[in-house]
Amino acid sequence: MRTNYPTLSGEQIAHYNQQGYLVVEKLLTDDEVDAFVRHETECTDRPRHLQLHREDEEWLDLAQHPMITGVVQQLLAGHPSIVQTMYMNKQAQGGTGIALHQDTHYIRNEPNSLMACWLAMSDTDAGNGGLCVVPGSNQKGLYEFSKVRDESEHTSWEKDYPMRDRSGKEWAETMHSFDIQGVTDHEVAKLTVRKGAGVFFTGMTVHGSYANHSTDRPRLAFATHYIREDTWIYRTDIQDTIPVR
Repeated sequence: MRTNYPTLSGEQIAHYNQQGYLVVEKLLTDDEVDAFVRHETECTDRPRHLQLHREDEEWLDLAQHPMITGVVQQLLAGHPSIVQTMYMNKQAQGGTGIALHQDTHYIRNEPNSLMACWLAMSDTDAGNGGLCVVPGSNQKGLYEFSKVRDESEHTSWEKDYPMRDRSGKEWAETMHSFDIQGVTDHEVAKLTVRKGAGVFFTGMTVHGSYANHSTDRPRLAFATHYIREDTWIYRTDIQDTIPVR
C-alpha cells in the first residue's frame, strides 16, 4: 500500500472550499481496487449497514488508506475520524441512483466539518450513473427539499433515527430520501471519474446520481464520511466514530 499521499496545492484547496468538491486522480492502484471488488464479490451473504468497517478489515483499511486520509486531513485542517462507510454497486440496465441531496441533512454535526470521499471502483460517467455535483452549492446553506419525485431514477426510503445532543438529551427524527428543490439541470455537473480516483466533497455540497442506463457497465463506488475529531454527531447510530490511525 502506497503511503506517500498527494500534497494539495493552494489552488486545489481553494477549489474545494469555493466549489465544494475536488477530484483527485490515482488514489488507488488497479490492483488495490480489483482486490476490494473481488472481496465484495465473495462476501454476498452478510447484512449491509453503515458501520461495516467495524467488522471487516478490508473496509477499515480502505477507509483509512493513507492516500485518502492524507487528502482528508489537508482539507479538514485537522485530524479526521470515520463516521460511516458504503459500497455502492449500481448495476447496468436501470440500477437506481440517489437523488440530489446534502449530507448534512442526514448527518447533523457541530461544528459542521462533515465531508466525504467517493472512490470510483470502476470507470464512472454520466452513461453509467456516475456522481453528480452542484458546484458552489456548499456556499448557499441548506436547500429546500422534498421526498423523491422519480422512483425510476432514484431510491426512495423513510426511517426513524435516534438522536442525542452533547447534554445527553435524546429524541427521534424521521428522515426520508431527500430530493433537493431549486436546482436547474444546467447547474448540475455530471462528473467523469476514472477507476481509482476519488471525489472529495463537503457535507453542504449538493450531490447525487441518476440510474445506470448502460447495457453492460456496472457503476461501483466506495464512500467514506469523515468529520474532524472535535465534531459532535447527533445521530446515535453513527455517533461512535473511529479516529483515523
